[in-house]
Amino acid sequence: MDRGTDRGAPPSHLAGSTVPTGRVPLAVVVVDREGLVSHWSTGARRLFGTARESAIGRPAGDLLPVSGALPAEQEQSPYGPYGAHDGPGPDLGVSLDGGLSYPAAGSARVTVPDGGRVDVLWWAYPLVGPGAERLLVLAADAAALRPHETDEDAAVERIAPAFALHTDFPGADELARRLPEILPSMSVEESARIVGQVLELGYPILEFSQNDRVPVTPDWGVPRRAERKARRARLVRAVANGEPVPEELRDEAEDLEYVAVRERLEFLNEVSGRIGTSLDLARTIVEVSKAVVPRFTDVAGTYLREQVVAGEGFPDGVPDTTTMWHRVALEHTDEPGRWDDVVPVGEAMPFPAHTPFFQCMTTGEPVLVPRISEQMGHAIASQFEKRDIRPLITGRSMLVVPLKARHVVLGFMILLRHPERAEFNDMDKVTGAELAARAGLVLDNARMYTFQESVAETLQDSMLPHIPPRMAGCDIATRYLPGTMLGRVGGDWFDSVKLPGARTAFVVGDVMGHGLNSAAMMGQLRTAVQTMAALDLPPAQLLRNLDDLAQRLGDGYLATCLYAVYDPIASELHLANAGHIPPVLVRAADGRSELLDLPTGAPIGVGGVPFEAVRVRVEPGDRLVMCTDGLVEMRGEDIGVGLATLCESAAHPAASMDDACDTIIRALNTRGGRKDDVALLMARLGGIEPDDVAEWRFAADPAEVGRARAVVREQLHAWGLPKLADNAELMVSELVTNAVRHSYRGPVELRLVRGDTLLCEVDDDEHDLPTLLSAGPGDETGRGLRVVSTLAREWGASRRGAGKTVWFELTLPRR
Repeated sequence: MDRGTDRGAPPSHLAGSTVPTGRVPLAVVVVDREGLVSHWSTGARRLFGTARESAIGRPAGDLLPVSGALPAEQEQSPYGPYGAHDGPGPDLGVSLDGGLSYPAAGSARVTVPDGGRVDVLWWAYPLVGPGAERLLVLAADAAALRPHETDEDAAVERIAPAFALHTDFPGADELARRLPEILPSMSVEESARIVGQVLELGYPILEFSQNDRVPVTPDWGVPRRAERKARRARLVRAVANGEPVPEELRDEAEDLEYVAVRERLEFLNEVSGRIGTSLDLARTIVEVSKAVVPRFTDVAGTYLREQVVAGEGFPDGVPDTTTMWHRVALEHTDEPGRWDDVVPVGEAMPFPAHTPFFQCMTTGEPVLVPRISEQMGHAIASQFEKRDIRPLITGRSMLVVPLKARHVVLGFMILLRHPERAEFNDMDKVTGAELAARAGLVLDNARMYTFQESVAETLQDSMLPHIPPRMAGCDIATRYLPGTMLGRVGGDWFDSVKLPGARTAFVVGDVMGHGLNSAAMMGQLRTAVQTMAALDLPPAQLLRNLDDLAQRLGDGYLATCLYAVYDPIASELHLANAGHIPPVLVRAADGRSELLDLPTGAPIGVGGVPFEAVRVRVEPGDRLVMCTDGLVEMRGEDIGVGLATLCESAAHPAASMDDACDTIIRALNTRGGRKDDVALLMARLGGIEPDDVAEWRFAADPAEVGRARAVVREQLHAWGLPKLADNAELMVSELVTNAVRHSYRGPVELRLVRGDTLLCEVDDDEHDLPTLLSAGPGDETGRGLRVVSTLAREWGASRRGAGKTVWFELTLPRR
């Protein structure tokens, strides 16, 4: 096969024939890794008759007759049977998995949507690398290359597409330079990667039956920039001079404005589809920046108000020279790293009044600078201390567009074009303003969502208690997982309340519904439970009172609640349930877990339903697991499956309480489909040994105060706590004196409990709680509780069924 034919002139033995040696209009199509069309050029629309909007996203096998270039399952072509007159060739082939591993070429006769038949020549290049592109397809109409039947000199019998390396013919460098023009708009790195692969695999050529090769020179079907400018100049001169528009310029005159407007509308529509895919502010910022590079601009820097980045509100009125602007994104097509050190993302700065940026953010209108002069470049560079940005900006065309929404400027974008690229013009200014308006609205929506989500989560966190990991006789671990619906706010809660007698109350509840209303209702009910627990009400009575309160608050107050009181001295749980899922008790002796059988009761707020309480014996080391139904319940699945999984995961051995909670969460939260929030409370019931508890009963006689002091001192010495004896003796003396003085008839009880702290409790039969007073120099009373308040680590008083309990705690000395 001859390979020396010059593409600049027709082959000598073809002179006089109708075989063209000029440009061949090409259709350009890019197929992604899913086999779907991701780019469909104007030439493709003209050749195959399918609009770009209808082609993008469709399987390539439905649109392209590229035999052998797609996996078998993607080659369901609507064109019907066709013959690939030229296969991949002797050195080209298909990979074992059905995908293309080498370039392929062929020809086919296809039926286009209007019913006509078109002879198509095609070339397919496999693309590899990090991008989404998988296949580049070039196609051409073969009809223009075939001689007419009336041409007597026609001698071409066969035309087929093939490949040739750049050494096969002259002019290879020119083809390499022009090849990027037929590719879709993309970054420099992506374009260079694809061009490099195409050049390595070979140029598209045409093989004629006379054994001559004619290289294909791409033709967009639209004049390039210089040609277009010349045609427009001729058109303007003709109209200005009143001359008739030349025949060859009539289409230009009719379509010029339409095409320009259509291109910008298509661009804005494409950008609108690429931004705002989520309400995440950081992701939206990146989407806005990448949407305009490189198609509209070569550099895009995005600045936002400091308060917008922080998710806060900001004062009304226009920004001023003190307003701080954060550079939140920078996208460009320059060499990697060229901008990073000079204008790093994350930097904050104000802008002086003489800059175009200040003008943009104060007027809310775009500012166009056709070319940045040396003087302006120096003025802008003066804002960057110890960094010279003049080489990056001088000579470039600049457009500054405001990012505003609801008449408020949130930020602005600085758009720069390379010096060799066309300057921004008035139409670009309008396009940029429209782009910024859409981007500003998307950013504002993301900002408001972020702000509202932050407020909701802050509200939720403020309503959830901060439970200490260790309380009297038990260790506690908790978990809260926000739901995936309605702002991640719900009505689930847990709590732990310290009770007299070294007891601890555990609470888990779930307000029905989601959102802020449920969270607010949860806060009210949790506060009510805290208050009633401090009164030391029995579990059933507490739920009864909570139900009455919910009915008084409103008809919509419905909630489930599980209330348990743990007595570490008696090794007993006292539980009552209001429509909640039962707790799990894991026995330390054999590791067995079980759902406690409790009277279910009706949810809080139903009214008129009695509540019952049960007592359950526990042993040191047993674990109590309480949770809300969001952890075990899933749509389409019986709740018994979730409860069984809960029992199984709760019994799994764990090194710590936190690890045990995580095991439960992993077992139940990875099933998928969870939308409700989750509250989980786990308590390891360690108990208090009898040797760590001492109790006495005294008659309501002032003479008993001395004996109370003596037994306390003696007990503390026996426990090896002599350093606490003086303070403990003094405070016990004050509390017993008050109890003896205000008791009616019953005895006064004194209890010491040694645990993580030293707890002292004094009980009497009077219900009135003591009050901390400010005693004057002449007052004989009112100083006892002041002494207790000063010396104790913590103290308090609460009512109980037969009277009241006043208690205090002392920190144990380090051993």
